[in-house]
Amino acid sequence: MMKLKRFLRPYRTFVFMVLVLTFVQSLATLYLPNLMSDIVDKGIIKGDVSYIIRIGFFMLGITILGGIASVWASYFAAKSSAGFGQVLRSRLFSHVEKFTLAEFDQLGTSSLIVRTTNDVMQVQQLVNMMLRMMVMAPLTAIGGIIMAVYTDAKLSLIIVVVIPVLSLAIYGILGPGMGLFRTMQKKVDHLNRVLRENLTGTRVIRSFNREAFEIQRFDQANRDLTDVSIRVYKMMAAMMPVVMLIMNISTLAIVWFGGIRINDGTLQVGNLMAFIQYVMQIMFAVMMVSMMAFMIPRGQASALRINEALAMHPEIVDPVQSQASVDHSGQVEFRDVTFRYPGAEEPALSHVSFIAQPGQITAIIGGTGSGKSTLINLIPRFHDVDSGSVVVDGMDVREMPQESLRAKLGYVPQRAVLFTGKILDNIKYGKEEATEVEILHAAEVAQAAEFIAAMPDGFHSVISQGGANISGGQKQRLAIARALVRKPEIYLFDDTFSALDYKTDAQLRLALRQEAEAATVILVAQRVSTVIEADQIIVLDEGRVVGVGTHKSLLQTCAVYQEIVSSQLSPEEIA
Repeated sequence: MMKLKRFLRPYRTFVFMVLVLTFVQSLATLYLPNLMSDIVDKGIIKGDVSYIIRIGFFMLGITILGGIASVWASYFAAKSSAGFGQVLRSRLFSHVEKFTLAEFDQLGTSSLIVRTTNDVMQVQQLVNMMLRMMVMAPLTAIGGIIMAVYTDAKLSLIIVVVIPVLSLAIYGILGPGMGLFRTMQKKVDHLNRVLRENLTGTRVIRSFNREAFEIQRFDQANRDLTDVSIRVYKMMAAMMPVVMLIMNISTLAIVWFGGIRINDGTLQVGNLMAFIQYVMQIMFAVMMVSMMAFMIPRGQASALRINEALAMHPEIVDPVQSQASVDHSGQVEFRDVTFRYPGAEEPALSHVSFIAQPGQITAIIGGTGSGKSTLINLIPRFHDVDSGSVVVDGMDVREMPQESLRAKLGYVPQRAVLFTGKILDNIKYGKEEATEVEILHAAEVAQAAEFIAAMPDGFHSVISQGGANISGGQKQRLAIARALVRKPEIYLFDDTFSALDYKTDAQLRLALRQEAEAATVILVAQRVSTVIEADQIIVLDEGRVVGVGTHKSLLQTCAVYQEIVSSQLSPEEIA
C-alpha cells in the first residue's frame, strides 16, 4: 500500500478536507452525550424546562454541524478515492502498454484485466473506507475513553476488560482467514481466464461439440471461487453477532454496576446515560476497525498484485542515448542473428544473415516451426536477439528509439486484429491524419474497396468486436489497407495472404508491387504461388537459412525449397 500513496498526491487537498471534517464530526459526536447528561441531571430532574429547550437547541445545532461535516467528508472521500482509482488505472494501463510479449506471457492477459479492473476497485474502496473509518474510529475511541474516564473513573474499569476481549474475539475470527483474500483474487483470475477462452474459442468449442465440457470447466472455476467467497463471508457473518453480544453484555454490566453507584448516591442518572453512550461509541469505533480489518487483507492482496505489475519493467527499453536514423531508404539487414525464446531448449533462429533491399520484395518461406514469424517479429523489436544484430537503415534496432523504428514500418500480423468501430477508423488507425483520397486508395490497393462499397454504410459501416461481422479474408484486407495508408519505408506481412483466395492474392501482390516500388517489402508465406515472383526468397529450415535466391535458382540449388514446391505444385506447374 505504501507504494500506492503517490497516486493520491493530486488529491491531497481533498484528503486534508476529509481529515478536518472527520475531526469536526468526531468532536460533535463526542460532545452530544455530555449535553444529554446535562439535560437529564439539570433539566428533567430539576424540572427546568427553559434549560432543556436551550440545551436541546444547542444539541440540534451540533447535530446539524456534525451531519454537514459527515456529508462533506463522505463527498471528499469519495472524490479522492475515485480520483485515486482513475489515476491508478491510467498509470497501470500505460505501464502495461510498454510490456513486451514476455511480460504478457508471464502475467497473463486475463490476470492483467483483473488487476486493472477488479483489483483497482478493491484498493479504491479500501482508500475510501480508510479516509473515513481509519481517521474517525481512533478519534472516537480515544475521545470516548477520555470522556468515559472523566464521567466516572471507577466504572471505566469495565472498558479495560471489554476492549481486550473484543479485540481477541475479532482477531480469533478474522486471523485464520487472512490468506483467503489472495486466494480469492487468484480464483477470480482463473474464472476470468476460463470465460475469456470460452468466448474467444466459441467456434472451436461448437465444432467439436465440447459445450458440455466447457460448461463443466466454468462451473468448476465458479464453484472454487464461490467456496472461497463463502468461507470469507462466513467469517464476516460470525463477527457481527460476537461483537453485538460483547456490546450488549458490556451495556448490561454498566447498567448493573451503574445502578449500584446511583443507589449509593455516587453517580447521577444523566452521567450513567452519558457513560453508556461513550462506551457504545468506543465499541462502535472498535467495530469499525474490525470492519477495516476485514477489508484490509483483500485490499492488501489487490495492492500487492497491482504493485507486482507496476514493478515489472519491460525487457525491451530504449537506450539512454538513442538516436533516430538519418537514412530513410528502408534497408533491413540480419547479421548472424541467433534468438532463443525464454526457457526453450533450442534456438528458434540460428546464425541468420541476409539483406532486404528497398524496391525489392523479400519472401520468407519454410515449414511449420521453421522460425518465419519469429524472424519478422525481430524487425519491429518485439523481441531482442541473443546474438548478432538486426540493422535498419544502417542502425542496430536496439540503438534506435522504438517509436522512430516502428514509424518506419507497416506491419500486418498473421492474425488480423480489428477494433470495434467504423471501417474508416480502422484504416485511419495506421495514419490518423489520412485523407479520404488516401483511405480510398489504400482500400483499392488492398482489394477491399469492392466489399466495402457493398456494405450498407460503406466506409462508415461498423465493425463489431474482433471483426466478427466480416469474413477472415475481409479482415485481412482491411489490415493490409491499414498498413498501406501509412506509406511506410518497410512493409512486413506475416503470412498475411493465407486467408485470401488465389485470384485476390495475385491481384493484391500486383497492386502492392506498384504501390510499394520504392519501399522494402518482407513477406512471410506458406504458398509457393505467393513467393514465386519475389525478387529474393529466403528458405528457412529449423531456424537456419538453407537457401537464398529467386524461384528458379532455388529450384536448382535448395532441396528444402524443392520439397515445398513439389508438395504444392504439379509437375506441369513447376515446369
